[in-house]
Amino acid sequence: MVNLDYQKILEQLANGELDHYEVKPEEAFDFQAALRSFGKRQKLTGKALRGGKIVYTRSKSEL
Repeated sequence: MVNLDYQKILEQLANGELDHYEVKPEEAFDFQAALRSFGKRQKLTGKALRGGKIVYTRSKSEL
């Protein structure tokens, strides 16, 4: 499994550098752990898709 820098991805999402990030089921627990410790997590919204994927985007209130 690839060790991704979730903190960097979360920061890019919160700052608008990324418009979305898709989390696969096999990385969901690791991503959630990073998200829980991320200080700006209120700025992000996750939407569950079929098959267990979750797409995270910047919250509409932050745009």
